[in-house]
Order: sequence, then structure tokens, then C-alpha cells
Amino acid sequence: MASSETEQERIKEGLAEVFTTSSTFYNPVQQFNRDTTVTVINGYIKNQKGSKIRVLEALAASGLRSIRFAKEIPGISEIVCNDFSTEAVECIKKNIELNGVQDIVKPNCEDAMLLMQKCKKRELQFDIVDLDPYGCAGPFLDGAVQCIKNGGLLAVTCTDLAILCGNAFESCHAKYGSVSLKSKACHELALRIVLRSIESAANRYGRYIEPLISISVDFYVRIFVKVHYGMQQAKKSVCKLSMIYQCSGCSSLHFQPMATPKTEHTFAFARGPPVGETCTFCLHKFHLGGPIWSDRIHNLDFINQLLVDLADLKNLGTKERIQGIFTVIKEELQDVPLYYVLDSLASTIRCSAPSQNAFRSAILNAGYKVSYSHAEKNSVKTNAPMSLLWDIFRSWVKKNPISDRHLTDGSVVKEILSKEPQTTIEFDFHDQAIPDSKKKGLLRWQKNPQPEWGPKTRAKKTNETQAEKRERNQGKRKKRKLEQS
Repeated sequence: MASSETEQERIKEGLAEVFTTSSTFYNPVQQFNRDTTVTVINGYIKNQKGSKIRVLEALAASGLRSIRFAKEIPGISEIVCNDFSTEAVECIKKNIELNGVQDIVKPNCEDAMLLMQKCKKRELQFDIVDLDPYGCAGPFLDGAVQCIKNGGLLAVTCTDLAILCGNAFESCHAKYGSVSLKSKACHELALRIVLRSIESAANRYGRYIEPLISISVDFYVRIFVKVHYGMQQAKKSVCKLSMIYQCSGCSSLHFQPMATPKTEHTFAFARGPPVGETCTFCLHKFHLGGPIWSDRIHNLDFINQLLVDLADLKNLGTKERIQGIFTVIKEELQDVPLYYVLDSLASTIRCSAPSQNAFRSAILNAGYKVSYSHAEKNSVKTNAPMSLLWDIFRSWVKKNPISDRHLTDGSVVKEILSKEPQTTIEFDFHDQAIPDSKKKGLLRWQKNPQPEWGPKTRAKKTNETQAEKRERNQGKRKKRKLEQS
């Protein structure tokens, strides 16, 4: 392989076989991302009868994703495989030749944002745009929503979950236009922040999004949306957004829509706030986050189609996991934004946690709905009010008393447990407490991480391995202190 860089390894994934270099590393954990993308694009193209499909992979690295599209998805006429790095594009060219897909995959070396801006003319637009950057996808969204055809598919990855999950809310606002919160539901919150950011970019050009499937797994979020044209529909987006009030004591969640529909084409200011100055359950104040996308984040008809199509897709190394996660997504309550975590609720009032079956049964027996979220193993997504959830715990604590030392004046525990349950709670097993995905034994959540799991360092031209870099950086802070002393 004649290149200015030393090739690292030869990778086989799906039907593709590619070389990687130090600037086009391969992360095996991201195979689920690529397998899922193959599955979704295959399902999308099935509904585009008679169309010649053009695809843009804007940040291609080794070109593995584009080559897999060309070899595994029928109906694609052209894939523009772009990267800003000249070394990466040289690698792409050789991988295209190695796989014999020169008739479909076209290498391109250009700044992704400039390329997408140049392709906003109708005759140059793409049916599918794939954005898989290192970190934040925010800078690329403006160009992506302009260079995509009406009804086109936009796929977006974001790996900067730290800021999306509330570790630096000011950075999240700077990059995505929303304030993130440190919430137990942070992984779904991250999805809704990114969806809101995509929608905002689309609205500026009289366009709007239709989420097909939104996935939070491992160390990233992966979102697939259709981008539609229509100024009137774009105006309705204001009704799909909400601010969030999260109690600083008991973490109860409350939503404030940005607006409400008045007629088909007019809107009314939302009335609020939905909470008082302090929480009615524990008397603590609230943290404010958002705005977030508070409408549906999945299309169930499309997901059902994907689950049927999976039987015919033979080259997916993570097929079992895709089936499990897609099934859990299908079971999620679609009109309930965010979720609670059972262990966290129990920890709030210092009690032992009831089993998921007992807690879910209590909700169902009270006449409400409940589901898991694919984003969290111990999640509780429900349309029941928070008052019912605390009533369940009040009834649970009566049967499983806690230590009096937790009942100090002004504590969250005492404020919640000092009130009597307003609803009769029944923990008798409900036949819908166990979802079908669990009954079928599907792989629903990731098992223990693999070696080298997690986001890699940003690709750059170097012959230093990950292990060598870790050894070089070992004890760096201690060495710096000794040098300064």
C-alpha cells in the first residue's frame, strides 16, 4: 500500500475489507453504529421506489462505511465519500479499489461544511446524508439540512455525551442551543437536545424533521430523521419543544411547552410555569434546562418494518443486539419524554428498591402505563404522575421501614414520607409487567464493555499506538508538580 503513512491493520466488517492508517483508525465498538445505519438505509430505500439514490458520507475517514453501503445495500447509484484529510482520501481511494466499488463510491477531498453548502442546489442535493464526526455534529447541521432533498434521510452521530449529559451545560448551550441537566434520564435527554438542534437548523430554511429512530448506546447517540420541506409545518415546530424543570431535591421532572396549537395555522403562548417556586413533594427549588424536543423520537411503523427486514440482512455482526434494542424501542411509551431510574428513586428516600416487576405492577394496577427506555437498563418510563410514584414508595416503606436517622427535619426523605399515600397501591403481579423483549430473552442492553471500549482520541498523523500514548501520559500531572516545585 503506497502511502505516506504506515498502514495499521486490515479490517473485515460486513462485506467490506479495508486498510486503516494512524489517521483513519478503526473502532470495533462502532460496528453497531454502522450495522444499524445499513439496516436503516436499507429500510428507507425500500420506500423510495424508482429513485436513483445518491449518498453523502461527509466525514468518511477510511471509507469503511461508504464501502459497506455500496456492497450491502441495493439501489444506491452514487456515494460521495468525503474527508478533509488528504491522507484519509488516499486511504479511501485504495480501499475503493480493493473492494471493487469504483462505479458507486466516489472519493472526494474537501471541507465537509463547504461541500454541503456547494450542494444545496436542487440538482446537486443528496437523498441521504451521513454525519459521523468526532465529537459534536453541531457545526455540520446547517449544511446538511440544505444539501438534502425533500424527504431525504439524515443520519447524525454525536459522541460528546459529557456535555450533552450535563457536565458542562454552558458548553452544551454553545454547541447545541440547549441547557443540559445532570439527570438520571440524561441519555434520552441527549437525544432530545440533538433532535432540537437539527430541527432548529432545518427550520431556518423552511424545513422540519420527522424522527425515524433515535438511539442512545455506548458512548454516543445515533439519530435518523427525514428532512421535509414546508414553511407552515416548520412553524409548528415550536409546539414540539419544551423547557424542563427538574427538582434539585427529589429530581421530579416537569415540562413547559414552548407554545400550544390554537388552530391549524395559528399558535398560542404557553401558560406557565408548570411548577411553583419550590417542589410540592420535597420543598426544594428547581433547575431549568432546555429547550428540548418533547415530541415523538421514533416512528413505530418504520421500526416494525426494520425488524421484519432484519431476517434478510445476512452481514450484520451485531444483528442480535440490533433486534433487541429495536424491540425495546418499539415497546417504549412514545408520548412520554424522559424517564426515571428505579434505584435512584429508592436512593432519594433511603430505602431498598422494589423489584422492577413489583414497581411496574403497582403502576399498571393503578391504571397507568409503563415501559423501559432503551437508553437505561433500570429505567421507568410512565405516564403516571410523580405523585403516584412517591405514593408507591410511601406504601413500600410501610412494608420495608427505613432507619429513623434518615428522617431529619428539612430532608427530602422526611418531606416525602411525612405525607400519607393518596392512592391505594397494589403490588400484586400484573401480566404486562414483563415486556415481550424480556420474555423472548433478547439482547436488550450492552454486556460488559470490550477491551479498548469507548471513544478513541481524535485521529491524527502519528505512528504512536494507543498503548504507547497511555504509557507516555502515565503520571503526567505528578511529574508536572515535581517540575514546578
